[in-house]
Amino acid sequence: MGLKIYNSLSRQLEDFTPLTEGQVSMYSCGPTVYDYIHIGNARTALVTDIIRRYLEYSGYTVKLVQNVTDIDDKIIARAQTLGISSSQLAHTNSEAYFEDTQRLGIQAADVHPKATEHIPEMIDLIQTLIDKGAAYVVDGSVYYRVNTFNEYGKLSKRKPEDLLAGARVEVDKRKEDPRDFDMWKAAKPGEPYWESPWGPGRPGWHIECSSMAMKHLGETIDIHAGGEDLLFPHHENEIAQSELATGKTFARYWVHVAFLKIDGRRMGKSERNFIFLRDALDRYPAEVIRHFLISAQYRHPLDYSLESLQKSESALKRLNNCLETLKKYDEDTNETSDDKTSQTSKVSKADISLLSAIENMQAQFTDAMNTDFNTAQAMGSIFSLVSHVNRSIANSNGVSSNTLAKARKTLYETCQVLGIYTINEDDTGNTAEYLNPLLELLLEIRQNARNQKDWDTSDKIRDRLKQLNIEIQDTHEGSTWKFIP
Repeated sequence: MGLKIYNSLSRQLEDFTPLTEGQVSMYSCGPTVYDYIHIGNARTALVTDIIRRYLEYSGYTVKLVQNVTDIDDKIIARAQTLGISSSQLAHTNSEAYFEDTQRLGIQAADVHPKATEHIPEMIDLIQTLIDKGAAYVVDGSVYYRVNTFNEYGKLSKRKPEDLLAGARVEVDKRKEDPRDFDMWKAAKPGEPYWESPWGPGRPGWHIECSSMAMKHLGETIDIHAGGEDLLFPHHENEIAQSELATGKTFARYWVHVAFLKIDGRRMGKSERNFIFLRDALDRYPAEVIRHFLISAQYRHPLDYSLESLQKSESALKRLNNCLETLKKYDEDTNETSDDKTSQTSKVSKADISLLSAIENMQAQFTDAMNTDFNTAQAMGSIFSLVSHVNRSIANSNGVSSNTLAKARKTLYETCQVLGIYTINEDDTGNTAEYLNPLLELLLEIRQNARNQKDWDTSDKIRDRLKQLNIEIQDTHEGSTWKFIP
């Protein structure tokens, strides 16, 4: 079975066929950097990361673009409250976003375009729509004429009378139609602005993503991802302005990630029930949070609770213990080529059983991920193999080192797709000569901090190393470190 994606546009599973064979263009709506991201925001970023990983695992070359909205009403309002510039706030929170997502193990996109760096492209796109009669200027602001796009509403499936619901800004009486949305906002006193043919101002929210997506991926992209809260009006408006401007399909597959909930309600800053990702990462290892966030298929809501995180932590300990135990057998296969030949020639019933389990696991993992990236079922296949491996080792039933090594390789490769076991085996040998001195230096810095009663620095070093599965042990003779299985 090939890959099938649930397309929000058609509301059904569709066979995935990229525009260019073997290549995938993907755009994901990134953060509006007026504050730190919460763990609910992180779910969308993580799903995007895993989709990209799986596409690459399946042999595709992926170009991922994730924008940074660094000029916006919320940014301006918060900057004014804090008494700093919008650019300063945006820069600080952009850096925090990349720090937090990197800690979560999310790989950087190929391009992270910033809205403020693409003003000329936005102005050009707006002018194109004005020239086509799809936009109009009022007092230095530019609005999109919704009634010029006959398919408006095709993504959200909303009726015309419902299309104002979910609007991000107040209704402007200067509009020809209440549904019209702004693409360029005339400058207000004290706000940042850029020069344009219509006067000083700044771009609207929707035009930013259309411009940046087309700049870096072309007029038609394969996959457009984002949280389900962006389906309307943001993504609906992206489609309208992009497709009217180019006459082409803007995005072929639309992927929307369901909300994270807490106590049965959507987690969000407007709900005042959010948990910053960085705070969660200070309490739990990144892989535990990743495991929790993908424990349900991305289109299904997920409830945040300490119990759920504890279950993820327990499951990952079981997985890590299995993989660490398998290292011994992996090393056994590397002793001599004669040993390998001898082991390969001895295929017991236990080998046949485990090899069959490995094959079944690979098929189940692929089927799960090919069915709209069902990470919950994919993880289920991984843990089924873990159980089989543990039984084989515990029973001492004659399974060979080669077969166990194959089990470890299979588990490792599939875990890499989900990012729930991220020790890079290929690097361990090459970096060992650097790792010990580096950790000894960190221990020395930490000991100096302790001598000066700088407990904050001491604890920060200890806690950050623990997030990397490295535990510091303080003794009367000094401090030592070890990997946590």
